[in-house]
Amino acid sequence: MTFPATPRLAALTPYLLSKVGKAARTLVAERLAARGLRLWDMAVLAALADHGPQVQRELAERLDVHPSDMAKVVDGLARTGRVERARDPADRRRVLVRIAEPGRRLLEELTGEAAAVRDELLGPLDEAERATLHELLLRVHLHGAGR
Repeated sequence: MTFPATPRLAALTPYLLSKVGKAARTLVAERLAARGLRLWDMAVLAALADHGPQVQRELAERLDVHPSDMAKVVDGLARTGRVERARDPADRRRVLVRIAEPGRRLLEELTGEAAAVRDELLGPLDEAERATLHELLLRVHLHGAGR
């Protein structure tokens, strides 16, 4: 059973952000798990789609993931054909990771899943309020709170 926050807790913005964030993460993670995926799989696909091919270590730094954990994520995505590895033409010692077409298609589907979670969580808000909330959260994130 879930109990509403006490008035004192509900008055704390960090508490509310934490609770809503936890609910969002759980709902997205459940949808991904139903496909045999994790949040990091989606994050890697999104980073590759947005920024192009990257050296695995740079990808780990971009997403703030330990390099050994990134290797596991990339290995899993490569096994399923969602990403490809190739030698960097500029430096043959480095291996570039790039999103493959099946990964792009999957990312589109996962983006739809995330949108469904957004709609579920933000049901009480109208479209203008949702846009304002997104804008404000993005501004806070870019300020550094999203580290």
